[in-house]
Amino acid sequence: MRDAKDDTDTMTETEIDSRALTTCAIAPDGKMISLGFTDASGQPVAVRLPLEQAGALAMTLPALIEQALRRQFRDDSLRFTFPLGSWAVEQSPDPGTNIVTLRTPDGFGVCFTVQRQQQNALGEAFICDCPWRSPFPTH
Repeated sequence: MRDAKDDTDTMTETEIDSRALTTCAIAPDGKMISLGFTDASGQPVAVRLPLEQAGALAMTLPALIEQALRRQFRDDSLRFTFPLGSWAVEQSPDPGTNIVTLRTPDGFGVCFTVQRQQQNALGEAFICDCPWRSPFPTH
């Protein structure tokens, strides 16, 4: 991963220093997502992303935020966490997995598919009074 402003590529990039996130919108056909910002000079700007790129961004941001937090405070134990407001478990179309949805009190939510073996290990982790590490591979 590169550091911001350490790009040595010959391609010219347009950098926008955001001062505020102002709008979030979805195209009528659901194929694009738009994020509106106010830049450093107070001008409105927007980034439009196809759904696939927005999904890739959503998967990338948590790790970037955690790394930035750790670098800023020079503490590798820090995590960027959210309070849990609600959760739901539902059967997925695959009988070997469930869909687990975790939501914050303000509605931010993430859905995970969880295999039966992972469900059992997670349940044990919640009832165990011992430090727990996932026995499953993570990225």
